[in-house]
Amino acid sequence: MTETAESTDPRPQLSSALDQAQRQVDAFSADDLSRPTPCADYNVGTLLAHVIAVLRKLTAVGQGEEASAVADPATDVTDGWVEAFRRSRTAFEQVWSADATLDRSCTLPWGTMSGRELLDAYTHEFTVHSWDLARVSGHVNDLDPVLAEAALDWFMTNEPADSRSDDGPFGPVVEVGATADVYTRLAGYVGRPVQV
Repeated sequence: MTETAESTDPRPQLSSALDQAQRQVDAFSADDLSRPTPCADYNVGTLLAHVIAVLRKLTAVGQGEEASAVADPATDVTDGWVEAFRRSRTAFEQVWSADATLDRSCTLPWGTMSGRELLDAYTHEFTVHSWDLARVSGHVNDLDPVLAEAALDWFMTNEPADSRSDDGPFGPVVEVGATADVYTRLAGYVGRPVQV
């Protein structure tokens, strides 16, 4: 039987994406927080606070609470980013460990979907943000290309190039060379500035 989006458990791939994000979070010190990232809205500090907030939002939604009640970027973390990420991840994984959560209807400000669709979508957001952080840390070669292939496929299906605007979460597609690696292609597709 072929697995479909409705039957696939997204948690193993999300766990891999979170492992990758954790390695990127671990790479930064307090001296790096003001450095810019390819994600135009965030420097390193606010991007770290954002990925922590995303984990907290997913935890809230998994508990049947409102994601909008969670501050994004997280405003309570001014240092100790590594430990804050780990704590937030642990809380998230505890809430979503029950299989029943995957078929729960989840409502966010931008739509309603099943738990498995929600986790699948955020897997790819964490993959993109890992690239954002890796561009600053210099650890791009440590990124998992399998996660990028999955993310690129998801974004091409769910965020078509002709639906972009400068005001949305993903800017217009940035063209990259035909021989660009998969992370560069992913970054360009979601509108990040890339040099190839």
